[in-house]
Amino acid sequence: MENFVVSARKYRPSTFDSVVGQRHITTTLKNAITNNHLAQAFLFCGPRGVGKTTCARILAKTINCQNLTPETEACNTCESCVSFNNNASFNVHELDAASNNSVEDIRNLVEQVRYAPQTGKYKIYIIDEVHMLSNSAFNAFLKTLEEPPSYAIFILATTERHKIIPTILSRCQIFDFNRIRIEDMVKHLQGIAGKESIEAEPDALHLVAQKADGALRDALSIFDQLVTFSGSNITYKSAVDNLHILDYDYYFRLTDHLLTENLSGALLLFDEVLKKGFDAHNFVVGIGEHFRGLLVCKDNATIQLLEVSDNIKTKYAQQANQAPLSFLLSGLNIVANCDQHFKASKNQRLHVELALMKLAYLNAAVNFAAGNAQEASQKKLMPVA
Repeated sequence: MENFVVSARKYRPSTFDSVVGQRHITTTLKNAITNNHLAQAFLFCGPRGVGKTTCARILAKTINCQNLTPETEACNTCESCVSFNNNASFNVHELDAASNNSVEDIRNLVEQVRYAPQTGKYKIYIIDEVHMLSNSAFNAFLKTLEEPPSYAIFILATTERHKIIPTILSRCQIFDFNRIRIEDMVKHLQGIAGKESIEAEPDALHLVAQKADGALRDALSIFDQLVTFSGSNITYKSAVDNLHILDYDYYFRLTDHLLTENLSGALLLFDEVLKKGFDAHNFVVGIGEHFRGLLVCKDNATIQLLEVSDNIKTKYAQQANQAPLSFLLSGLNIVANCDQHFKASKNQRLHVELALMKLAYLNAAVNFAAGNAQEASQKKLMPVA
């Protein structure tokens, strides 16, 4: 039986151009290689799963490639590239600082730096999770980082830049990696689905991208999970069921109930959500996000802030036309207040139900207040007898 390889490894980028969502970094690195302006120490910062270690490995392979392509990519055919692809390169050393963070580990690395490469131009040292090094290990590394030999290049990667001491930061060329945009993730997942002969609905892939929260590696792990669950046909419904997500339909139905002052419908829908095992606090947060989505759909200039598929975006636009601006603004205030005091409430279900009661009769309250204000203004304008 053939071993299964997860998508995050199988489709790991091997060239700068295949890196997703970090064009500002890959372009800078390619220009540095082309113009021979390579720094001796790089620091790659950013959230998990956005390509820091991947870019470090691509950079390590490319700068030692003996036959660079015109696009400044590694050729994958020369001796250096082949040995790197087979994990047999003597010029690239990786250290996981999460498990090798002592002074002794750094001293062993510094000892290796003293020896020039037998073949190739550079020796590259990749230190992952560098913020995990102890202070004494940082200090042991400092002198080597300050005056490295001409053939040594250090690539440090971290998710927590603030934990690295300033003397290390000042000696590195720092690159900040972005969270991957939802559109880029969906496009990448569609490409993988095509290669694997998998039918995937765009709405389902959008759901995966949103669940991943900017981390492409997480998106690929969720995608693999859905393939295992659904086979070669991933639908929006199967994604919702497998990932146990409160889908958009709940919030569209809830808003319809609230706009028509159907309190019983809103309370029964909340009961349905609880019976399906969803968290009441997440439900409240979701209402706020839904109202925010309706609010940005009120103006064509801000509709681009809504990161959903075109199909869902159409539904938002339709409901936004029915929801008065005063309802959305006051509703967001009620939802924010409910969210803020949720954990302190003794009866959390009643706390949410009270918020739903306020929302159900919000339009009536706003109209009543507006009517009173108009009546008061008219009285002021009336001549005194």
